[in-house]
Amino acid sequence: MFGYGKKNEEKNTELLELGNIRLNCRSGEKDTVIREVGRMLCDSGCVDESYIEAMLRRELTFPTNIGNGIALPHGVEEAKKNIRRSGIAVMVFPDGTDWGGETVKLVIGIAGAGEEHLEILSVIAQCLADPDDVDRITRCSAKEIYTMFTGKGCS
Repeated sequence: MFGYGKKNEEKNTELLELGNIRLNCRSGEKDTVIREVGRMLCDSGCVDESYIEAMLRRELTFPTNIGNGIALPHGVEEAKKNIRRSGIAVMVFPDGTDWGGETVKLVIGIAGAGEEHLEILSVIAQCLADPDDVDRITRCSAKEIYTMFTGKGCS
């Protein structure tokens, strides 16, 4: 539902690319996980490499775990200039990973150009409002997750 299937105009790509979904991730240090999800955004051309450090700085000032087993790491406001295009990257931790004392199962790295950041957060909240949704996504294939987040439905 990201952009309701709308493609990013400049490169004609979806906000979520199939290659930016990692399943069955093993628990790791929060900083390591943030670097990994940030690297996915960087490698897919969404952000400059410096955005990864901005994601780590954001976490120091405002933890990005939002409850329901979800963390949404993203860069600090001044790092918006390092975003080339909006995109997300998804890491699924079936057994959870520690996020500052809370166990998260779903980490979604966000790079939102302009005001798209708010739209992305809104769609995530809509699709994953129930903790059961997060548990269900840990059993989904990458294709099912891709379909869920690209406008083809949250069910």
